[in-house]
Amino acid sequence: MRDRRRKTIGAVLSALFVALIVLAATGGSGLAAGSSASGTHVLAGPLAKPPQAGLTVGHSYKNMLTKPLRSMHLPKIIATGRGEAAENPKLTKGRKLQNRRDTAVQRTMPRPNMPSPILNFDGIPFPGVVCNCAPPDTNGEVGLTQYVQIVNEGFQVFDKTTGNSVFGPVAISSLWQGFGGLCENNGFGDPVALYDQLANRWVITQFAGPIPITDECIAVSTSSDAAGSYVAYGFHLGNDFFDYPKFGVWPDAYYMGMNVFNSSGTAFLGPQPFAFDRAAMLAGNPATFITFRDPSFFQPTSDQFMPADLDGLNPPPAGAPNPFMSTGTNATWPLYHFHTDFANPANATFTLDATLTPAPFSVICGGGSCVPQLGTGDTLDTLGDRGMFRSAYRNFGDHEALVGNMTVASGGVAGVRWFELNNVTSGTPSFVQQSTYQPDNTWRWMGSIAMDHSGDRRTRSAAGATTAT
Repeated sequence: MRDRRRKTIGAVLSALFVALIVLAATGGSGLAAGSSASGTHVLAGPLAKPPQAGLTVGHSYKNMLTKPLRSMHLPKIIATGRGEAAENPKLTKGRKLQNRRDTAVQRTMPRPNMPSPILNFDGIPFPGVVCNCAPPDTNGEVGLTQYVQIVNEGFQVFDKTTGNSVFGPVAISSLWQGFGGLCENNGFGDPVALYDQLANRWVITQFAGPIPITDECIAVSTSSDAAGSYVAYGFHLGNDFFDYPKFGVWPDAYYMGMNVFNSSGTAFLGPQPFAFDRAAMLAGNPATFITFRDPSFFQPTSDQFMPADLDGLNPPPAGAPNPFMSTGTNATWPLYHFHTDFANPANATFTLDATLTPAPFSVICGGGSCVPQLGTGDTLDTLGDRGMFRSAYRNFGDHEALVGNMTVASGGVAGVRWFELNNVTSGTPSFVQQSTYQPDNTWRWMGSIAMDHSGDRRTRSAAGATTAT
């Protein structure tokens, strides 16, 4: 949630504990109609080994099986008017940014080999759902038979064969109807929709909180039908402002990266990785999360974290860690391995695997707003201080690939720096290919990238005006 209308910022920096801290576990099990608990306690008893510095373990404070969405009585959606609010500081605030000559620019337009779309249909229309939010934080996902589009603060389900609406648009908070608390009453967006193709389940998330944003609300469907029933969860992450949640599906967990800010919203504290117990959530049971605030990476000079999100039906090697890329304005990009262990959380680790050096690039307008629009002097935010969602992983059997992108400065406009890595779960990771796509004077930013089962890469981005008039 970078420049959110009606966003508020606040909270106090939570204390870091070297000892393992455990939030009280919820009661109940097995697709329960509802369960909840509260409080904290320090884990007692012997540990298998001393935990890694900054390790914290928490639990869902409530989980609830919803009715099928189609059968729920949902209130009429009325979009509210726009309101202006202060944006969070850039992740680059206080850093010395260097302009480096980009040696990987593609300056020619490729041949038009892209196949035509097989289906094109309108999504959620202006002015949105519940809030008339800018930016809308639009994303979506394709499932077995459906497509889900999600924006601030609503979602809609479409038939992916016909493009017809199956359900919605409705408020994201509809998934927490009857849940109570922040997830039902104070959902604030920054939503993510993912499809867990290994289990044929939907994962829909948004964060919540009045002042500050402290909770993550996650709903996991009970089938491949995005308009069916879900198990809704609420997780309290801490007392700071937790922003920009980005998720990835992995066999052992649902992984998330967060940007953490101080109570006044004036300083970036650092990136924080999370792992949520996927097996428990697929079963509808109370769920644990594991997270780290190791001072080696939880600091304001670090770039944002992006967990890997699995594409395809071929899972990563058994027991493989989730590779977290730290992509951003720094000249080197660390790659971390998140090994989780929900049976013995003290065994979980988040460790540096390699430090990668991308081809040189320049940060676009300090990571701030400078994309021109026709007919107005107002400029758009580049989000050039961080990597873009998703970090897409695919296992080809004989090799693995991780692709990502970010917005950089190139030729006086914004271009998309994309890259492919190999050996990201074992061996020595390295760049297979990388380039900045800037074939003309069109502003291109906020890209997204994926690779299909044939190894063909697809990159899309927003396109702005060539000049502001």
